[in-house]
Amino acid sequence: MLVRSDNLAQSMSRYLIQRIEENPHIQLLYGSELSALDGHDHLETVSWIEKSSGEISTETIRHVFVMAGASPKTDWLSGCLSLDKKGFVLSGRDLETVTPPNPWPLARQPQMLETSLPGVFVVGDARSGSVKRVASAVGEGSVVVQLIHQVLAEV
Repeated sequence: MLVRSDNLAQSMSRYLIQRIEENPHIQLLYGSELSALDGHDHLETVSWIEKSSGEISTETIRHVFVMAGASPKTDWLSGCLSLDKKGFVLSGRDLETVTPPNPWPLARQPQMLETSLPGVFVVGDARSGSVKRVASAVGEGSVVVQLIHQVLAEV
């Protein structure tokens, strides 16, 4: 398991870290980054670089899973939508506590998953309070379709 940082504590809960560290089938390589994937009809080899030494290692590996990060990357929404202190998008009941610059502007309450901008919804990992699971994001997306119909019916 390649980890770009020096530890997992910043992006993962302690119980998950412990399960990973105690698993004899998982080798943790801190300070390492994926540098190449190679193969013909399928993945055959994976290469990575150890950042501190610059050493490149290559192993025969057939499967790669990528966790691309746990931060929401929503800086571009600042000033447009209400975000929590960690940068996740606030929605639904979480907007009750929001003060300017982005308080809820309508007389009606926001729909579940509706952001501080009426008619704009958020689902998945960028939503404050999400469980960070694909299945949940897919479910939220299907719920939002019905909520969009309700908002459009108001117009």
